[in-house]
Amino acid sequence: MMHSIRKYFISGLLVWLPLLVTLLVIKFLFDILSKSLLLLPPKLQPDVLIGFHIPGIGVVLTLVVILGTGMIVANFIGRRLVAFGDSIMARIPLVRSIYTGVKQVTETVFTPGGQSFRKVLLVEYPCPGVWSVAFQTGEVAKDIEGKAGGEPMVSYFIPTTPNPTSGFLMMAPKSRVKELDITVDQALKFVISLGVVQPGNGALPKK
Repeated sequence: MMHSIRKYFISGLLVWLPLLVTLLVIKFLFDILSKSLLLLPPKLQPDVLIGFHIPGIGVVLTLVVILGTGMIVANFIGRRLVAFGDSIMARIPLVRSIYTGVKQVTETVFTPGGQSFRKVLLVEYPCPGVWSVAFQTGEVAKDIEGKAGGEPMVSYFIPTTPNPTSGFLMMAPKSRVKELDITVDQALKFVISLGVVQPGNGALPKK
C-alpha cells in the first residue's frame, strides 16, 4: 500500500514540479520586464496615458524598445551614436568602470562567433583526482601566461549547483583541462539537476 502511494506521489511530482518551476521562472522574467515601465515619468506611463491597466504591456513595450534599439544601432549612424554615448560614459568616474565592464562582458558572451561559454571543459577541482564541469570563457593574456610559466592557458568558469549563476573563475594551462564533446545546454542541465540528468554518451573528452 505505502509503496503504491509513494509511486503515485513521485509520478505526480515529476509532472508538476518542472511545470511549477517553469511557471515561476517565466513569472520572474515577466515581472522584471513589466517593472521597466517604472523608469518612465509617471505622466508618460501607459496606464496613465490609456486610462486603464493592460496586463503585459510592459513586457511588449520593453521587447519593442530592445528590438528597435537593435535596428537603429545596426546602421552607420546608430553605431556612431553608440560610440558617442560610450565616450561620454567613459569620462564619468565610478560609472565608467561599471559600464565598461558590463559592456565588455555582454559583447563577449552574446557576440555571434565568440568563444566565451561555447566550450564545456572537464577540470580537476577542488583537488587532483576530483573532476568538475566548467565553461571556457576565453584565452589568458600573454603577460599572465608568462608569469605562470609560459605555457598557453585558458580561463574558465566553474558553476555551483543547483544555481549555475554563481561559481569560480579559474585559469589553467590548456594541457590541464579536457574539452568535452557536449553542448552548453547539456552541461547546464547536468549542473542544475545535481548530476541526475546525464549528458549522454557524448560526454567524453575530445582526443
